[in-house]
This record gives sequence, structure tokens and C-alpha cells, in this order.
Amino acid sequence: MATTLWDDKILLIPGGTGSFGHAVVDRLLSSNIREIRILSRDEKKQDDMRKEYDSPKLKFFLGDVRDASSIDEAFSHVDYVFHAAALKQVPSCERFPLEAVKTNILGSDNVITACLKHRVKKAVFLSTDKAVYPTGAMGMTKALMEKDVIARSQFLAADDTVLCLVRYGNMLASRGSVVPLFLKQIQEGKPLTITNPKMTRFMMTLEDAVDLALYAFEHGKQGDLFAHKAPAVTVQTLAEAILHLTHSNVGIRYIGSYRGEKEYETLVTSEEREVAEESDKFFHIPAVFAQKHLSVPSKEPYTSQNTILLDGEETCRLLKQLSLFGGNIKQHE
Repeated sequence: MATTLWDDKILLIPGGTGSFGHAVVDRLLSSNIREIRILSRDEKKQDDMRKEYDSPKLKFFLGDVRDASSIDEAFSHVDYVFHAAALKQVPSCERFPLEAVKTNILGSDNVITACLKHRVKKAVFLSTDKAVYPTGAMGMTKALMEKDVIARSQFLAADDTVLCLVRYGNMLASRGSVVPLFLKQIQEGKPLTITNPKMTRFMMTLEDAVDLALYAFEHGKQGDLFAHKAPAVTVQTLAEAILHLTHSNVGIRYIGSYRGEKEYETLVTSEEREVAEESDKFFHIPAVFAQKHLSVPSKEPYTSQNTILLDGEETCRLLKQLSLFGGNIKQHE
């Protein structure tokens, strides 16, 4: 990342009170950035974050991305945007799919419109592996968010906001994820609940997530999508590793899969891999993908089944990087 990228700039993070927003603040607050704005509808989380950092560089705006008029002021004079506001819980989105539509699709479109109105230089929109070959409402709404970002980017002039995307796997120990759930169950003396022991998920830390977003800021062009190459683990192996690290004997209880849950996730489709540029760490999928007619793809999709699969010892090493298990990578409640 060029040292001048953030110098004297204003960054806005819709949905910035979550785990990703905290990780970005941890990374950038000590840089020469002028201001980081946090936009969300939860005043309690904002107040907690304000007290935690106690920094004049950090500013807070109350608003809901569903309501375009409530977020407009936050975009004034902003240089860059990380869009992290979303409904992300699969069961909740299955029960209330129209709520997911309002936030993940229409809310994201409101953010695009505000970026263009206020001539933001670049905006990076956060997506998920669940948007690829989606089976549930959360993934479907994120997939349409991706399509909307790419579609709107195609009509922009050279001096308009650059719109691009990043696509993540599971972020270890982020708010609402399975690691805090398992630790809570251990604390309560309850067995760890697993839906499908063979289910695999990509594993990345919040530091990896910030690395990917910053890479997109530095390299992204109109409509580009970036994905991080990541290892995966079975949920069974993850649960056993956590039991080992916590010296717990609560055991495991199998509860069966729920609606919208997939046995494995896909970060990059076969069609996207045909045009993707690959480095050691990242996939870069140019927006031309949305316009180009492709023949039958010859490459396999990049999935949590065919990436590097971590064993128990490797999973323990990854978990030990987190502050929850004594490591240096901070996690946020």
C-alpha cells in the first residue's frame, strides 16, 4: 500500500461498528489519515467504539443505509468508502428475506448513489463466498449486490467514483461467527453444536480481510472484484481444535443442517477463473467478465473443498494467532 494513499484523506465505513470496521480502524488510525467516519444505526455500539478508541480522528454518524436521506450527510467531502453494512446471518435472512433485500441490495445501492453524488474517489463493497452459486437468501442478496455494483460501474465516466468489490470467506472470530459461539457454549458447559461435521469453510483472519480491502483500494478499477486465496477447515476439525485449546470436555452435539446452508463454499466460479488474474495471495476478476460471452469453462471453481484443507494441528496454529487464544490479532465483541 502506498504510504500516500491515506495521507490527509477521509474514509467512511458504513457498518463500521462491526468486526471488520474495528480491524480497519486498528490498522489505519495511526496513519496520516485525516478522519475515519463510522456510519451505522446502532448508537450503543457507536458509543462503545467512541470510548474504546477516544480519538479525534474518529467521527460517528447515525443513519441507516436503507434510508438514503439519513446517510447523505456522512458522505460529504469523503475520499474513500468501505461498505460493510449488511445482514449477514444465514438463518435470519432465511426467515426474513425481504429484510435482507432492503439492506444488502437496496441499502448498498443507496451507498453507490451517495458516493456518486459526493464524488467519492473510490468505494470498495464487501461481499461473501455465499454470494457464489447461492442457495440461501443471504447469499442471493449479496450476489445481487455484486451484480448491481458491476452494472452501475459500467456507466461511469473516468472521473466518477471507482466502484469495486472484495469477496471473503469466513472471518475467524468475527461477531456472530462460529468461534465465539463455540467459546460461549464451552463457558456455559454446553456441548458444541455442529450442523454437518463434513461441512468445509474458508478460514481467514480479520487481518487478512483488511489486507484484501486495502489491496482492492490500491489496485481496483471500475467493477473489479478481488478474492483472497485461503485455506479451509471442516467444522468438525475446527470444533475439535477449540476443545483442545480450551482443555474442555463438553463434547460435540450434531443438530443437522438448516435451510440455506451449503456443505462447502465457493470463492471464485469456473467462469470467473477463465478471466481471473491470479497472484500468490489474490484473485483479480476484471469487470469485463460481466460483458463477455464465454464458452464452456475449462477450469474448476475455487472452493473450500479443493483449496488447502487444514488438519487439527494447523487449525490450532491458526486459532492461536487470535487474541481469544492468546495471540496478537485483536478480535472485537
